[in-house]
Amino acid sequence: MGLMDLLSETLEKEVPELHKNHVRLKTIGNISVLPRRNREALAKAIAETSDNKGLTLILALNYGGRDEILRAAMKIAQKVKEGVLDPGDITSEIIESSLDTVGMPDPDLLIRTSGEYRLSNFLLWQLAYTELWITDIMWPDFSVSDFYDALESYHGRERRFGKPASR
Repeated sequence: MGLMDLLSETLEKEVPELHKNHVRLKTIGNISVLPRRNREALAKAIAETSDNKGLTLILALNYGGRDEILRAAMKIAQKVKEGVLDPGDITSEIIESSLDTVGMPDPDLLIRTSGEYRLSNFLLWQLAYTELWITDIMWPDFSVSDFYDALESYHGRERRFGKPASR
């Protein structure tokens, strides 16, 4: 079984459980290049869970932050070309509305495992004011206790969203 077959089969198997637990499924990334079977399975799973009001599970498939920003710029450029948008009217909100994550909140906390000190082309626009927690623990070994450590560290921080520290 190939990786792409695994995606479709896992969706078919897990969507009833997601639905039962009120989990909504979304995707980010350029899924247009995935095999048709995967696109159809994703569309079906997203539709079946779209009214769920619990957690949102976001699958990053064929995703890269630079590619996301490039695709957003291309959408905006097309609107300018069609005369729907004036270049002087391009704002942060226009850019955000063209990203894969439109309608999703920016992350508050990024937990980076394996001791890496880089974003690795992940959510480059959205992580602008995200707090980072870096650990040497490898992902498979990351435990609930480690998660609580990250949350405790986050809880003690002053969120400034780009503003200078208060004195």
